[in-house]
Amino acid sequence: MAKFFIDRPIFAWVIALFIIVLGIVSIKQLPIAQYPPVAPPTIVVSAAYPGASAQTLEDSVLSVIEREMNGSPGLIYMESVAQADGSGSITLSFQPGTNADLAQVDVQNRLSRATPRLPAVVTQQGVRVDKSRSNFLLFAMLSSKDPAFNTVALGDYGARNVVPELQRLPGIGQAQLFGAERAMRIWIEPTRLTGYQLTPADVTAAIRAQNAQVASGTIGDLPNVAGQGISATVVVNGQLTSVEQFGDIVLRANPDGSTVRLKDVARIELGGQAYATSARLNGEPAVGIGVQLSPTGNALQAAKDVRAKMKELEHYFPKGVEWSIPYDSSNFVDISITQVVHTLLEAVALVFLVMFLFLQNWRYTVIPTIVVPIALLGTFAVLLALGFSINVLTMFGMVLVIGIVVDDAIVVVENVERIMSEEGLPPLEATRKAMRQISGAIIGVTVVLISVFVPLAFFAGSTGNIYRQFSTVMVASISFSAFMALSLTPALCATLLKPVEAGHHHEKKGFFGWFNRGFSRTAKTYEGMVARILQRAVRYLVIYAAIVGAVAVVYTRLPTSFLPNEDQGYIIVNVQLPPGATQERTLAVMQQVEGFVLKQPEVKSMVGVLGFSFSGQGQNAALAFVTLKDWAERKGPEHSAEALAGRTMGALMGVRDAFIFALSPPPIPELGAASGFTFRLQDRSGAGHEALVNARNQLLGMASQSKILTQVRPDGLEDAPQLQIDIDRDKANALGVPFDSVNSALSTALGSSYVNDFPNQGRLQRVVVQADAPARMQEGDLLQINVRNSQGQLVPLSSFASVRWIKGAQQTVRYNGYPAMRIAGAPAPGYSTGAAMAEMEKLASQLPAGFGFEWSGQSREEKLAGAQALILYGFAVLAVFLCLAALYESWSIPLAVILVVPLGVLGVLLATLLRSYSNDVYFQVGLITVIGLSAKNAILIIEFAKDLQAQGKSVITSALEAAHLRFRPIIMTSLAFGLGVLPLVIASGAGSASQRAIGTGVLGGVFTGTVLAVVFVPVFFVIVRSLFKGSTRQQELNRRHAEEVGISAHE
Repeated sequence: MAKFFIDRPIFAWVIALFIIVLGIVSIKQLPIAQYPPVAPPTIVVSAAYPGASAQTLEDSVLSVIEREMNGSPGLIYMESVAQADGSGSITLSFQPGTNADLAQVDVQNRLSRATPRLPAVVTQQGVRVDKSRSNFLLFAMLSSKDPAFNTVALGDYGARNVVPELQRLPGIGQAQLFGAERAMRIWIEPTRLTGYQLTPADVTAAIRAQNAQVASGTIGDLPNVAGQGISATVVVNGQLTSVEQFGDIVLRANPDGSTVRLKDVARIELGGQAYATSARLNGEPAVGIGVQLSPTGNALQAAKDVRAKMKELEHYFPKGVEWSIPYDSSNFVDISITQVVHTLLEAVALVFLVMFLFLQNWRYTVIPTIVVPIALLGTFAVLLALGFSINVLTMFGMVLVIGIVVDDAIVVVENVERIMSEEGLPPLEATRKAMRQISGAIIGVTVVLISVFVPLAFFAGSTGNIYRQFSTVMVASISFSAFMALSLTPALCATLLKPVEAGHHHEKKGFFGWFNRGFSRTAKTYEGMVARILQRAVRYLVIYAAIVGAVAVVYTRLPTSFLPNEDQGYIIVNVQLPPGATQERTLAVMQQVEGFVLKQPEVKSMVGVLGFSFSGQGQNAALAFVTLKDWAERKGPEHSAEALAGRTMGALMGVRDAFIFALSPPPIPELGAASGFTFRLQDRSGAGHEALVNARNQLLGMASQSKILTQVRPDGLEDAPQLQIDIDRDKANALGVPFDSVNSALSTALGSSYVNDFPNQGRLQRVVVQADAPARMQEGDLLQINVRNSQGQLVPLSSFASVRWIKGAQQTVRYNGYPAMRIAGAPAPGYSTGAAMAEMEKLASQLPAGFGFEWSGQSREEKLAGAQALILYGFAVLAVFLCLAALYESWSIPLAVILVVPLGVLGVLLATLLRSYSNDVYFQVGLITVIGLSAKNAILIIEFAKDLQAQGKSVITSALEAAHLRFRPIIMTSLAFGLGVLPLVIASGAGSASQRAIGTGVLGGVFTGTVLAVVFVPVFFVIVRSLFKGSTRQQELNRRHAEEVGISAHE
């Protein structure tokens, strides 16, 4: 192949240009994201049952739907949460790689089987099935300077004109309004109702009867009479449209002609449809729209589209209304990708310098440098073809691969240059001879490196998806680089290089002369050392055994985690008040939080949401997203997100009325809201809610005693005081009160009854009936509610019912069909998440029988990934061994190569320990890369030694001569690779934690892998070849190969 391209350099250039053009086109088309879709795709089923308690909602709605969902294809786990405000949701998580659209259709079909068994109120409200990621991409806020334009008006404007526009954008899964659209609110006054001998049920019946659509038909419709000259549609004003018209609804017409109208017994206004959630921007009331991505959405593109759409809509905003996007998580993506691109350019520059230092001639240096952009552009084309995105991981892969990509080209150029200077051949001849000698080695190295990375692509789960990014980039780049080394590089060598006289090497003056002499001295020392070592090869095997032992010990000591925590430029503050606290109290606490946070020098803006938090919904919950200033403006660890979260927690611990928790978001937000672990305690034996709460408290008590755990907290709402109404059914029957009228009276007066809809400015909005606020504040108010009995008389509730206070669930959780408790926590400083999870499992095993546990979100992924890691390394080593055995037609030579692996691994482990990082996904990728690189160095030496031995030289002489020949290219390629990852090791700014994590291990591995390999590889070769001579067939094969490539015994 090389010969073909040496004779046709233009052909080689044409192929290279094709690759370049494809790559440039691909970069334009590729989507950009922070991480690939790592989290399992989720489908959320949400239902509302106004006025129902959490337990009622769970029993009558969620568990019914849940039973139907079992067995949905690809479902891995499901979690349902019922809130005391009557809203509930079931989150179904599917295997990564499941088609979210098909999963959604399947869930929808299963839901339709459950729908007939749901309460009518629930189906009237509508059960929604959404596919979107669980975290917010950004918050768009609407605020008003005009005092007349209050938050209800803002909410209505947002619901009509902004949310639908945002939902139509590509890549947006859901736009959630924190505010409410308008509704016709009918606030009834129970005392007046009683005066007129009416009940809440009469009010809803009258509205239902008098606010109705009428389809009244046509006059003159066919078949008509002869001579009919006109036909027209008949219109009846059935639906009411204004407050006045609703006020005039007749509740009762008396025989004397007087009437009781709705306005006589109720206050009617255009109010908000719901008052449960509200938003704040920098301490002022506002309306928020939380935008969530669809599972396949592209974060950067979606955020750009939202901004563009808001700019377009602002021309139509009412006077005084303004918009802003104070919180946007895509900024971090943008900045971290840009950072990696800078790192990439720095790496290319450093690699260029290394090559120039060794080759000392710009022509020689340019040839390998040309290969880098071609291989990387080719990789972009492959990513597009396979449907990947440009993300932090694929870009890391590119940085890692730069050093490997130039390797093949360096080996070619270095060999051509050596033959030209030693034998004085012209460039064309020298290139032909050089290619004959090293084509085998190049193919060998490529096959080995590819065989290391290919197994990575076949792993399951989220970690498999992370590995796939690296694996694809590595395999594609390495393949392109090998192809270039066999096509474009020799063609360039034959055409670009100038002829040189034999032995010109050491005549250089100045810096290069000094460097060459120094390097020759080093090489001589090295050869002397190897010669001495080979005399006592066995002694060195003992040292080698000690190294392997050290590797095993250090590996088990490394703490484990999933991904390093990043400073993403924002923090989240979760505010939880005691159960039963009102929104007024929550607001007071939120103002204290705002007072502290907005004064901090790192803070840019703050979005608060009342009534909603990651723990659950309710008046006593709130959440804040605090956006920080740019990374460049907050240098130093004391200004990091982590530090600010710690400071906020410390300062707000004194707030008496609330539990305030500030946290830095996890690296992959879809896998959970907080870094640390997510644990689910399950009641497997049906022991009941109280037993589950006691088991949870016992577990939390044990966890608080543990040294390994910290911040272990229940992740949810605590049980709260509830008012129970005990109805004496015998008395009720004696008084002639049917139970359903009690039910409707209570749900209307307290829970709000959604009667029907009315048209308002081109949009159907709800008509909601509820008792006016003063009439439902105290327990006494309940007993004054009147119910009509079978004789038509009004009976107050107090005559057959009593009330008492109990404690009940504000939120109930089910995990995989069992009642569960959510527990979150983190490892104590100095411990890893792996250790913390093991400790939690140990503590859970001490609970009474009948309680089980499962891991969820990121913890579940970590559990799976941990189990896979060792299999992964085993696969990588096995793949290298088998490929080499096939290439060299020998079982013994690959053994000499495989023995090198622990030498590189030692460096990875030591570097990771020294910077106190942990064994995470990046560490694993780095380790695999180093396995490939160590094997590569060994192949370069062993390939030559094997050919020399086949020419009849003794094992020791062959090993020595091969070490002498390949010392320079090995040092050079390793230096190139090491300096290529150096920018990763010293990275700072956005996304730097991941860069440092991946760079550190690889740099350490390359260092020990090279320094120890050049010493140990000859030893391995000598020992292996002394023990296994190889069959005569193999020796003959090797001899023929050696003759072909022109390595003869007298050279």
